Amino acid sequence: MRLPLNWRTRNYVGTIFGGSLYGSVDPIYMIMLIKLLGPAYVVWDKSASIRFRRPGRNTLRATFRLEPAELDAIRGIVARDGRAERSYTVDLIDAAGDVAASCEKVISIRMKGSPPSG
Repeated sequence: MRLPLNWRTRNYVGTIFGGSLYGSVDPIYMIMLIKLLGPAYVVWDKSASIRFRRPGRNTLRATFRLEPAELDAIRGIVARDGRAERSYTVDLIDAAGDVAASCEKVISIRMKGSPPSG
């Protein structure tokens, strides 16, 4: 994912809005899991947090990965417990490799037809 600093993302002090930082990473893990696990699973965001580390003064990038072993682990936990919660952290990084923000997403996964967790 690529988040440029431009007129849409620039705040009053000339850096990328915190909401733009979070909004750029918000849906990605949920959508990835929905697509990769398939229609038998229900996937929802459960919680999120963002830590601002330094101002975003230029284009930022984030990389999202889900390894096959992670998908196998999710399937196993859901089969055993009826649901799983997984936490993923993604960093928004500038061209120099400096982290502008770190976002943690907690995702809830269950089989279709099973009751939602509280």
